Amino acid sequence: MQLPGIDCSHRPGIGRRVREFVIAVCLLSTLVSTEVMAQDGGVGGKADASSQSQTQFAPGVVTVIPPAPDPKETFDGPLTLQSMIDAHPEISWEGTGNHPEGRPHFDPRSRTLQEQLKQVILRREIYCFEFSFKPLRQIYLDIPRPDGRMQRKLVQYMVYRVRYRGGDMRPAADDLNQPIYRRIESVSYNSRRLFPMFVLENHETGKQFTDQILPTAVDRIAIREQITAPLYNNVEISRVKVPRTKDDDAPGVWGVATWVDVDPNLDFFSVNVFGLTNAFEQDGEGADAPYRRKALMLNFFRPGDSMDQIADRVRFGVPAYENEKDQAYVLEKYGLDKRLDYRWVFR
Repeated sequence: MQLPGIDCSHRPGIGRRVREFVIAVCLLSTLVSTEVMAQDGGVGGKADASSQSQTQFAPGVVTVIPPAPDPKETFDGPLTLQSMIDAHPEISWEGTGNHPEGRPHFDPRSRTLQEQLKQVILRREIYCFEFSFKPLRQIYLDIPRPDGRMQRKLVQYMVYRVRYRGGDMRPAADDLNQPIYRRIESVSYNSRRLFPMFVLENHETGKQFTDQILPTAVDRIAIREQITAPLYNNVEISRVKVPRTKDDDAPGVWGVATWVDVDPNLDFFSVNVFGLTNAFEQDGEGADAPYRRKALMLNFFRPGDSMDQIADRVRFGVPAYENEKDQAYVLEKYGLDKRLDYRWVFR
C-alpha cells in the first residue's frame, strides 16, 4: 500500500512500520470515540441519568450536620393533666360520699381515673433531617418595595441542602395486652416534608432576624453559588417531598434562606434552624406551660465592620483565642462553656 505523500520504495521495512503506526492511531481514535459516546449516552447525545450527579462541590465547601434524634424525645412525663381533672369533676370518687373508709370500693387508689390523670406519659414519633450548608455570604440585590419600586439592599443568605435518612424513632409495646413501652423501634418512610424557619441571632445586642422570602434573589444566588439543582425558598421547599436515601452522593433538596436589614456591626451571631425535627419540650400542660422546639444552632463570627461589608468573610464556628480572658469573653457571648461549632437546643 502506498501512503499519500510518502515514498517508501527505497527504504525496506519503513512501509510496514508506517502502516502499523496508522492502524494504531485509527484504533486509538475509535476507542476514544466509543468512550465519548458512552459518556454522552450514545447516539443523540443524551446523558445517562443513572450516572449523573447534581451540584457536586470540593471537599470542605459543604458542611454536613448529621441527624441527631434522641430516644428521650419520644415521650414527656409523667404529667398531671390538671385541665382534664378540672373539666370533669365527676371523676373524683372522693367527693361522692359513698366511700366511708376513704378508699375505692374495688380497684386500688392508683387505678382510679383521677389518679391516672396525675401520671400521664405522652408519647410520639420523632424524625430528624440531615442538614448541609454552604458558607453564609452577602450580596447586593434590588429588592422590591411595597410601592413597587426597587431598592438596592445588602442580602445575607445561606444555601442549604436537606436529606431524609430514615431511622425515625417511636415507642413500641412489647405486649399489646400490657401497653408498657420499654423499647424504641426504628421506622422509615418513603419521604417527608420540611417546614423550615431560620432565625439569625446577634449575640451582642440580643436582636433576632427571621428569614424573609425574596423571590427575585433566588436565581441570582443560584448562579453565584453554582447550584445546578432546583433551588427553593423557605416556602417553596415545604411543597417538595424529601425522599428517603442512604446514598452519600444523593443530591437531596436545596434551599436558600435570606435576610435583609441585618445589623451591619454584628460580629458574633448564630443561625437557629427550626423544622429539621419535630422534637419539643414542654413544662407541664396547658396554655401557660412553656413550649420549646428543638433547633439546630449554627455559630458564626464575622471579623469586620460596617464598611465594605460585601468583602467581609463570615466564618463558621466560635473563634479561638490564646488569651484566656478573651476566650472566656467570646464563649460568654455564645452562652457556651467550651468552643462548639454547632449544637442542638430547645427554644
